[in-house]
Amino acid sequence: MGQLFYGNASESIEIPDRLLAHLKVLAATKLRRSESFTLTWKHVDGSASGRSTIWLQPSIPLRFVFDSAEPEKLDSNLLTEMAKSATSSAGLVVDLAEYAPAAAPAAGPASLEASAAPALAGELATAA
Repeated sequence: MGQLFYGNASESIEIPDRLLAHLKVLAATKLRRSESFTLTWKHVDGSASGRSTIWLQPSIPLRFVFDSAEPEKLDSNLLTEMAKSATSSAGLVVDLAEYAPAAAPAAGPASLEASAAPALAGELATAA
């Protein structure tokens, strides 16, 4: 389970590594272009009830910490869906349970190595 540190908070938001890797690419792409957006998630077992939303903008520091030393494979279809959602009035809404660590990452032609993130970020920039 990865961690997202938002602003200067000492507590992190726990996010599965696979989802966090996609969120990192999306946030880097959008924030580099000064495009702010919201990120919303439902609290999972052991957390407070309800949901949380944070505002992501270039002036708020973000730190991504991954549980795995190996980079996650990126799914270009998932990145495209996330980019569309982030641009909507509802912002990016994610289901943390859907990306639980027990789930295996998607394999096949839609998966890309994390090192392909810069090229993919360029694709997102032209698609939005």
